[in-house]
Amino acid sequence: MTRLTVYSDSDPSTVEHSTTDRAVIEAHLALAGILFEQWEAEQPIADTADSGAVLTAYAGAVATLKQARGFRSADVVRVPKGMPGTEPLRAKFLSEHTHEEDEARFFVEGSGAFYLHLDDKVYRIVCEAGDLLSVPAGIKHWFDMGPEPHFAAIRFFTRSDGWVAAFTGDVIADRFPKYDGPKYDGPK
Repeated sequence: MTRLTVYSDSDPSTVEHSTTDRAVIEAHLALAGILFEQWEAEQPIADTADSGAVLTAYAGAVATLKQARGFRSADVVRVPKGMPGTEPLRAKFLSEHTHEEDEARFFVEGSGAFYLHLDDKVYRIVCEAGDLLSVPAGIKHWFDMGPEPHFAAIRFFTRSDGWVAAFTGDVIADRFPKYDGPKYDGPK
């Protein structure tokens, strides 16, 4: 379930705010200049769809975001459930960093958690299928795909060399609760 949790950056043991209300999440993040949207596929898409089929299924939304935010390209990254060797991949994104360009991710399937370090707060946004998150350039953040990752996401780029991080050297991410993966909340 998509969830926003807000902590003080000095006290990860105390939750200051938590919500699953998508409208509240969108409004709360917008105050910090962060875009959060929900997208639906324009056509049916199989769980095993290749990158081309995924991009085609969301072609209108992808084109709109690229034009609005100046992204030059988009691709699809897929980490299937049970993929071996994911621990080093997870570790790569668990350190606080920034980018010179906006970082936008749309979750086609699965889930992951973005942690945004804004002033004296840390916002944890657990994103799931249908969620788009666009983090403006320069915002300190990290990403946790969980101990048993499973997701497919459309990534957007303005740079031809793709994802380039500037690590802050701050160990703040080590103090905050890790993302354990999706939880079953009972029948929907």
